[in-house]
Amino acid sequence: MKRARVVVDGAIHEAVEHKGQLRLPSGRVVANEDVQWLPPVVPGTVFALGLNYADHAKELAFRAPEEPLVFLKGPNTFVGHLGKTVRPDEANHMHYECELAVIIGKQGKNIPHSEAYDYVYGYTIVNDYAIRDYLENYYRPNLRVKSRDTCTPIGPYLVDSSDIPDPMNLSLKTTVNGTITQTGTTKDMIFSIPVLIEYLSSFMTLNKNDIILTGTPKGLAKVYEGDLVITEIEGLGQLHNTIISNRLER
Repeated sequence: MKRARVVVDGAIHEAVEHKGQLRLPSGRVVANEDVQWLPPVVPGTVFALGLNYADHAKELAFRAPEEPLVFLKGPNTFVGHLGKTVRPDEANHMHYECELAVIIGKQGKNIPHSEAYDYVYGYTIVNDYAIRDYLENYYRPNLRVKSRDTCTPIGPYLVDSSDIPDPMNLSLKTTVNGTITQTGTTKDMIFSIPVLIEYLSSFMTLNKNDIILTGTPKGLAKVYEGDLVITEIEGLGQLHNTIISNRLER
């Protein structure tokens, strides 16, 4: 099942995909363009992976990590499907990052590798923009690179884990203004989903609606004001996002 959180007539609704539209709990069916899309869950703790694809690390001229490189993101960064992301006017190196996001479904600690998928509620798409003008150290991405307001589009749906039998073999694709700029597959992750869940839960409790952003493959390109960026993952749909100037935010 594909689940969404949307605003209709000023109220937030938990909706499900229904024949290309959205069905609200009341049974009412609405068109996708007639809603405001929100993140499909209210994010808990958000773990972001750096350099989790060897080809991406190589394109950044950096050695792949020997253990997961994890940092946290604040909830202020998230916007929904069809949302707008603010690009600082002074930025010269703003890149999209198409990523598979793993949504945790229940609390767990010291989760063994063999049981990791039992704790997954579902999956969604994230575009984890990076503004590398502000990067100080690839091992410690600072807040201005990765936790800026509006710079993490997510959605449109949360797809139930039962509908994605092999999340470690999904194709990823990004297009900018209709041109394909990034392709890859989740099978090229350095640290798999079970490895990440086992690793994170070994030193902290994972809770429902915590999110793990699993990294991006190679194929980054700069984005600019007015660009339409579409990130797509097999079985999860397409996440649309538009870049705007911070002049428009004031």
